[in-house]
Amino acid sequence: MADRDVTEPEAPAPPAATSATGSFLGKAAGIIILLALAVLVVLWGVQRYVERRLSPDPTTVVSASLQGLREQNRLSAFAARFVAVSTSRQSQLGLSTEKTLIMPGLVRYEVDLGKLTQDDVAWNGDTHVLSVRLPPIELDGPQVDLTAIREYGSGGILSHVTDANTRLDAANRRAGQAELVRQARDGTPMKLAKDATRRAVESSFAMPLRAAGIDVTVKARFADDPVASNERWDASRALSQVLGNAQ
Repeated sequence: MADRDVTEPEAPAPPAATSATGSFLGKAAGIIILLALAVLVVLWGVQRYVERRLSPDPTTVVSASLQGLREQNRLSAFAARFVAVSTSRQSQLGLSTEKTLIMPGLVRYEVDLGKLTQDDVAWNGDTHVLSVRLPPIELDGPQVDLTAIREYGSGGILSHVTDANTRLDAANRRAGQAELVRQARDGTPMKLAKDATRRAVESSFAMPLRAAGIDVTVKARFADDPVASNERWDASRALSQVLGNAQ
C-alpha cells in the first residue's frame, strides 16, 4: 500500500470580530484613564478651593478689617461726665461782687480711624500676633448741659450800676470750660478711655479672624504709649510689606 502524505490542516484565522473587540477595549481603557485624570484634577482644584475658603490668608482678612475701620472714620469708645465749679469776683467803685457757677459737661474720647494706615498694622506669622498702632486720643467737647447749670451769688449794687454781672458770667463760663477739659485730661479718665478704645479695636480685628478659623492675639497700643522692653515692633511685618510682597 502506497504511503500518502498527510498534511496538517492550517489553523483558522481569528475572526474579525475578536480583533475589533480588542481595539474597542483598548480605546475604552484609554478613555477611562483620561477620565480618571480629569477627576483627579477636578478634585485637586476643589481641595485647593476649599483650603483657601476654610484657611484664608490672615493678611487678607486683616486688610478688609482695616478698610472697614477706616470707613467708620471716628471711634468713640468712652465718654465721661464732669462737673466744674468756678467763682469770679469783681471790684469797682469801692464795691465788690462775686458769683459761683456749677457747670456739668460731657466729654467724649475719640480716635480718628481714618489716620490708620497699613504701616500701623503688623502681622507676626510665627506667633499669630497682630499688632495695631493707634493714633492719639482726641477730646470731643465738653458738651455743656445748659439746663443743669447753677449760679449762686448776688451782683449787689455793683451789678446794677455796671456790667459786672455780665463779666462775672463770662469769666465763670470760660473758667468752667477750662476746668472741664483739665478734668477730662486727667490720668484716670484718659487711662479708662485708652483701655476701652484698645478693647474695641482689638475686638474689631480679632472677630473676623477667629470667625475664619484663624487663631490670633491682637495687641493694640497708642503711638504715645510706653513700649515694654520685651516688645519689638520690628519683629513683625507691617501689613503694607506683606501685601506688597504678595502682589
